[in-house]
Amino acid sequence: MQVRKQMKEKRWILKEYDNEAVKRLQYLGESRLTAILLAERGITTAEQRDNFFNPKLSHLHNPFLMKDMDKVIPRIEQAIANNERMLVYGDYDTDGTTAVALLYSFLKKKYDNIDFYVPDRYKEGYGISMKGIDYAAQNGVKLIIALDCGIRANEPVRYANQLGIDVIVGDHHLPGDELPKAFAILDPKRPDCNYPYKELSGCGIAFKIVQAMLEIKYGIKLCDNPDTSSKQYQLLKTELAKYLDLAALSIASDIVPIMGENRVLASFGLKMINFRPRPGIEAILYYSGIVHKNNTDNKLYFNKELSITDLVFLVGPRINAAGRIEDAKDSVKLLLCDNMKNANQWAEKINKYNSERKKLDHAVTEEAKQKILNDHKLQNKKSIVLFDESWHKGVIGIVASRLIEEFYKPTIIFTKSEDLYTGSARSVKEFDIHSAIDQCSDLLEHFGGHKYAAGLAVRPENFEKFVQRFEEVVANNITDEQSTPDIEIDAEVSFAKDIENTNFLEQLKKFAPFGPQNMLPIFQSNHMVQNDKFEPRQVGNTPVKHLKFNVVETQNRSTKTYSAIGFGLGTFCDAIKKVGQQFNICYHIEENFWNGKTELQLNVKDLKLCKDDE
Repeated sequence: MQVRKQMKEKRWILKEYDNEAVKRLQYLGESRLTAILLAERGITTAEQRDNFFNPKLSHLHNPFLMKDMDKVIPRIEQAIANNERMLVYGDYDTDGTTAVALLYSFLKKKYDNIDFYVPDRYKEGYGISMKGIDYAAQNGVKLIIALDCGIRANEPVRYANQLGIDVIVGDHHLPGDELPKAFAILDPKRPDCNYPYKELSGCGIAFKIVQAMLEIKYGIKLCDNPDTSSKQYQLLKTELAKYLDLAALSIASDIVPIMGENRVLASFGLKMINFRPRPGIEAILYYSGIVHKNNTDNKLYFNKELSITDLVFLVGPRINAAGRIEDAKDSVKLLLCDNMKNANQWAEKINKYNSERKKLDHAVTEEAKQKILNDHKLQNKKSIVLFDESWHKGVIGIVASRLIEEFYKPTIIFTKSEDLYTGSARSVKEFDIHSAIDQCSDLLEHFGGHKYAAGLAVRPENFEKFVQRFEEVVANNITDEQSTPDIEIDAEVSFAKDIENTNFLEQLKKFAPFGPQNMLPIFQSNHMVQNDKFEPRQVGNTPVKHLKFNVVETQNRSTKTYSAIGFGLGTFCDAIKKVGQQFNICYHIEENFWNGKTELQLNVKDLKLCKDDE
């Protein structure tokens, strides 16, 4: 039996911050720790702090600052006035399907001559397809609104133009050297777009279209800080609220930064999901044990408060599974349901897709790992590129991510799709895999994506050349630091000084919702010992055991014991049993609910034993 290599030892990196900014924030009344966390996020003034802790709809930018929005809205209104058939077209992942559901449902309420389309992952691939254009032409479509795709669809857009179909592209991916000749292109990342926020999701672009149309309808702009008690504002807020949950789900699932506008959308969207969820989201959450709590106090709708993390792990994968296994249109239909009976039927079907997806994911991941573990040449390379024509295309992206967790190298997993090898690429921190693939583009049929994830296709006869070239590019450009996994630590804390003597948890909650650029803080505490009244133990049924233990701080006169769980850290169990053995830990702080009681728990990300002289 092959023995797996241990994951590389992680580097602990203490984040840098502006000391003067911390002092200013402390002068404004913030604790030392809160001030540090704010400064690390670039928040240094009272106004920035207030906007961060109290997101408002008025913080949303004027949608007409986005280049071509002034062309998009009149074109949609023209289509409605002339009874032209419209098609809302979107990608097959969660971001794409939420974008389609959002804009289609909004337009459908005011206009019936409209349809939606999501391409087949296997027959059409990513983006605007020729088959999709043909579908539009055959059904008399005169305007396509493409969401979460299209920024590199030069040929399909040209084909649509030849057929007399206008195309509006609403995308958030990086454009190529030449923009498609579309009627209009909404993409904050296009070089000539001065929109103040560049990191919207694809669904976020759809939301901005809706915001623009509603602001025109009610004659007010959110960014002008309208009178919140006015009838127009209340109507605008009520209408916008119907779509904030989909925006939040897309932000969570597409792993975009949760700062700026995304923080506003995610904050309000989470409130909608927690208090007034749409039937489709409620129905799919049932399969994760999240159910409606019968209450009369107008508080939480479910039996727990949902976070961005819950959307990432409980909802997003299920919505994604439809496109991976069968038909992504099923996910759109689920999100469009206006009653629980229909929602439950679609949710049951989609949950079955997800169960199948998990089985495929596990099987392909294990096969891929064995290929690496049985090949010393592969182990010594700076990149991982694997191919197997039997691997399911719907899970190769997930598998690439899982291999990075274990081997920590830029990774591309390929499978066969008709006459091409199609791949999904994922990268390690700070290594631009999109740029690396671009340096091999002459060997590819097409590719697209961003710094940390990309999709690509290559002809079989060029595959080995690509593997060799890609390895050369990675080897020549990746640094030792990029090849070593690290843990960024927000602050060193003392149990006695920082946690036990302040309203620490309440301060921490103010930073939610957490996500990229505003991750759940990781803290470091030094000179811990295992409380000898509790025996540390290994838990879990997987080959990699987890560590369940209790810690006490040896410095600063702290006597309180904290329970801790360290996933994948079971090998430290015997070492920390030794009397007097000190160790340092880095960890998240969580609330643990058990037997009606709530207590702090440390989710330990890594542990380092102290030497005798430390």
